[in-house]
Amino acid sequence: MSVSIDVAWKSLNKYQEELCGDKVEIIKTEDSDIVILADGMGSGVKANILATLTSKILGTMLYEGAEIESCVETIAKTLPICKVRKVAYATFSILQIFHNGNAYLAEFDNPSCVFIRDGKIVDYPCETREIEGKRIREYRFAVKKNDCFVLMSDGVVYAGAGSILNLQGWTWEAVAEYTLKCTKKSLSASRLAVMLSQACDELYEERPGDDTTVAVARVIERRVVNIFTGPPKAKEDDERLMHDFIHSEGKKVIAGGTSANIAARVLGREITTKVDSRNPDVPPMAVIDGIDLVTEGVLTLGKSLKLLKKYVNDEFDAEFFDELDADNGASRLAKLLIEECTELNLFVGTAINEAHKDSELNFELSMRQNLVEQLIRTMEKAGKHVKVKYY
Repeated sequence: MSVSIDVAWKSLNKYQEELCGDKVEIIKTEDSDIVILADGMGSGVKANILATLTSKILGTMLYEGAEIESCVETIAKTLPICKVRKVAYATFSILQIFHNGNAYLAEFDNPSCVFIRDGKIVDYPCETREIEGKRIREYRFAVKKNDCFVLMSDGVVYAGAGSILNLQGWTWEAVAEYTLKCTKKSLSASRLAVMLSQACDELYEERPGDDTTVAVARVIERRVVNIFTGPPKAKEDDERLMHDFIHSEGKKVIAGGTSANIAARVLGREITTKVDSRNPDVPPMAVIDGIDLVTEGVLTLGKSLKLLKKYVNDEFDAEFFDELDADNGASRLAKLLIEECTELNLFVGTAINEAHKDSELNFELSMRQNLVEQLIRTMEKAGKHVKVKYY
């Protein structure tokens, strides 16, 4: 079994603090995905420095294959000591999921990870050992498709303490139950992270008493998306491009009117345009039998990119998902790439589009190439594997 993970995180800064004292690192190695959540002591600049150093040290060392003992020892010797408290302190959680289905979880002083499988909260046995005076909880287990993990800082379990929920706070048990309720809707990691973060913000009455972070990882199957955009430079390559595209594993997307016409001609299928007056800002979609999504080219790609960039820059909230769920070409393409894609194959034609050759849009080739390059960078930043073929 080869598994991938869908991972996302959201943070709330402590009220009136510019910087967050929690830090999340997501690292991809050849054989695993690693999620690290570090929480620096206190809040503000000092906490941010402690959390950043901790997550970076852990991430770099684990990427290089170091054991947890070496990581903790390095952190203990590296973190700057606080002049007031006389300690160097940051808590952390590490979740490493290997592509073969094995998993490793290590926790130091953070609330326990919420683990949900088959609609139930799972409590795995752990081993506790002391490294450099720190008690580390360790778990080793096998994962399966649709498993869900939520790492959190202590700001999550203390949400609402002293106000809405009196002295108790939200509690780990309540967080776990709410997470279970949310996962029954089969949400993506990013949607679940937003729902949990939003619930914390409401419990804090939008004035968080501590830095508050959730990091969500869901075990998913490998998902491939193929996009064909732009006609090939040589017309005789139309059939070669279409052969490569249509015989690729995964979902098929065509972006561009000329590209859609090439596909329809080579495949011997009809194009039907879907006219939708509700979305005048986004060009209409079309339908070709056997193709999952057919959109216009440059304008639609540009609007999809805006949504993708919002996502990778952590600018997603409930309103973002309303836009992502809209029934137009740009939103549907962005949703496909964010929530249903682990690998992206791009089939890019490099001909100057005849439709714009003599118009003010004769720079369409360079625009498309620019958009493709931005798309590659953005998708790689989102942790997706990208391959490109030019024709």
